[in-house]
Formats: sequence, C-alpha cells, structure tokens
Amino acid sequence: MDRQNDFEIDCSWKKITNDIKDIFDFKEVLGSGSFSEVYLVRERKTGNFYALKCVKKKQLHHSNLENEIKVLKRIKHDNVVGLEDFYETRTHYYLVMELVSGGELFDRILDRGVYTEKDASRVIKQVLEAVSYLHQNSIVHRDLKPENLLYYSPDESAKIMISDFGLSKMADHGVMSTACGTPGYVAPEVLGQKPYSKAVDCWSIGVITYILLSGYPPFYEENETRLFSKIMKAEYAFHSPYWDEISESAKDFIRHMLEKNPNKRFTTEQALSHPWISGDTAHNDNIVHSVCEQMQKNFAKSKWKRVINATVVVSHMRRLQLAHADPPAPAPLIQVLDISSPGPPPDELDTNGNPSCTSFACVVPVVTSFLRSSSRGRISSSSPVTPTIPCSAGSSASSI
Repeated sequence: MDRQNDFEIDCSWKKITNDIKDIFDFKEVLGSGSFSEVYLVRERKTGNFYALKCVKKKQLHHSNLENEIKVLKRIKHDNVVGLEDFYETRTHYYLVMELVSGGELFDRILDRGVYTEKDASRVIKQVLEAVSYLHQNSIVHRDLKPENLLYYSPDESAKIMISDFGLSKMADHGVMSTACGTPGYVAPEVLGQKPYSKAVDCWSIGVITYILLSGYPPFYEENETRLFSKIMKAEYAFHSPYWDEISESAKDFIRHMLEKNPNKRFTTEQALSHPWISGDTAHNDNIVHSVCEQMQKNFAKSKWKRVINATVVVSHMRRLQLAHADPPAPAPLIQVLDISSPGPPPDELDTNGNPSCTSFACVVPVVTSFLRSSSRGRISSSSPVTPTIPCSAGSSASSI
C-alpha cells in the first residue's frame, strides 16, 4: 500500500479532483517549505485570486494540517484569514486560502510618516475582537505574534487579519498542557509546563502591544535560560526615554495583559472594555520616529527576505491589471531598510534590557506569512522548553 494513504484526512466537505490545474491557473510561487508550497492562483471559473497551499499526502504525517483545517472550517470572522475551499487529488491536499496582500503589521508601521498610540490602540482592538470571537468558539490561537498580523490590502484603511492557525487548539474543556508557541510571546504558565487556558493569547497580545508602543520586546536576554526566567517572573519595565511620552492608560493596559497569574490576567472582554481600547485615553502624539528606530534595530534584520516575495505578488497583480486595461491599484510601498545599525550599545541598557537585536526577529514574507514553516523559532510540544527545538514535526505543514 502507498504510504500516502496512511494519512488520509477525514473531511466530508473536501472536493475531489483529478487535476487541480483544471480549477486554478497557477501564477507565481509565493513560498515553499519542507512540507508544503504556496502559490498565487486564479480560479478559472470566477477569476478570483487566492493563495493555494499544496501539501503532499506522503508528508501529511509531519503536519498539523487536519487540526488547522478543522479550526479554520469552524470559524468565520472579518479579521481572520479564511479557508475558502479544500481540494484533494490522488497525491495532494490543497487549501484555498483568502489572499491577504497588505503586508505585515510592522512593515506598515515602518512605512508610515505618522504613527500614534491611537493607531496602536485601533490595531489591538481589532486583534482583541478577533481573538474574543475565537475564544467564544473554544479556540485558542497559541501563536499570536506580529508576523501573524497582516493587513488585508495595501489600502490605508485596510483591516488587520489574524493568520497561521497551525498551533491553534479547539479547547472545548478550556485547559491545555502542550507546550508550544514562539519565544518572547509565550506565557509564563506555558514555559512552566503547567496546564494553561485561553489566557495565553491575552499574554501574547500584551507583548504585541508593548512592542507596538516602543519598538522592542518587553522580555529580552541573549541567554535563553535568563530570557525564560524573566518571562516566568513577568519581569519587564517601561524604560526611559522610550516610554516617557506613552500614556499611563497604555501602561495600565499592558500591566493587566502581562499579569503573571493567568486567573488575574485580563480576558479579551475585559481588555476590550479598558479605556485605552474603548475610550479616548490613547495619546495622539506622533511616535513613529522612536518606534520605527527601535523596530529597525530589533525586527527588521530579515526584512530583505520579505521584499522578494512581496515584489513577486505586487508585480504580477500589476501585470494582470495592465493586461485587462484597468487602472492599476496603488501598490504597497516596499521599503528596503538600512539594517546595519546594531541598536543601543549595552552601556545604555538597564538591567531589564533594551535589546540591540532579538533572537525571535520576524523572518516571514508578506502575503504568505500565515503559511510559512511553523517550526522556525517555535517551542517544542514534546521536549523541554527551548527556542531552538522545533514545535513538533507535525506543525510544519500548517505553514510554509
């Protein structure tokens, strides 16, 4: 018997086809990994564009694909990258994903001339609304981080989309125990290998909020043991001068999200009711220069890798528009940064560390970051917690 048949996905709504190219016109390769490939495709019948994730059946035993499909099929939200369809051939499974072309959250901030607390608050509000929806449906994302927050389109008013559900979990009983996530964003109870709940997502949102307002992570250490020790103690600070102009309301919001005790940590509902999210306490001063300076030092070291894939999509869409004589839509600004700056010298840092770089820098391409290899930089689900061990071989096929 062919080994590929040992790993069939039981999915009643999947569609069977002999040749996927009868349904989709393949345009460009958006990305590839050990267990899957992603293509920009155009549906022949409708002309609609999608990101098509292709997974070989013979490699399915390495993936969390079935879990990812079950989760994506269960949810439908304006701020979640959607699974549009699912096909099967003799050798492959194909996930037809909503095409998200606006780029990553950090890239958009780096390209802006003006960026304020209010902008950050609006982003976090959208994330909270989506995660609240997930939690109401007994789904925990477990890998929330800036790389998984994408803009739907290049439009200035584009909405935020949550992506990459390779590590998500349908936790109908509310408690989980598998250690997984990304160093720097994972909650103390996960690192402590204790049973945990949906509160881990709220911790991650707190980390993201901290970064959006400062440009650097709340927890940083070159030594992994010390890094995890700081996280488990919730040991962070609002360093001067980077936080001097940030509102007390924002800091209060972060404190509630980065609460060490998950039972005292804000839920998504409580977070949505906080004045920094629902009220008018977020400052409107332009903080783009201070935030972008730190982001460039801490998170832009692999930005050049993303530029290539972004250019592929933008140029191809532009060619198609020209071919149909339609006026071209404005393309997202793809800015190549000077990444040679080492960041603040060590003698400028206090004991809590304002980092010169991070070991968990974002390294994924625009458009398909929700489909990249989930093993990169994640924590093992079956091994002692360390950032250098892949998160179970199975999670890799859930992303590129």
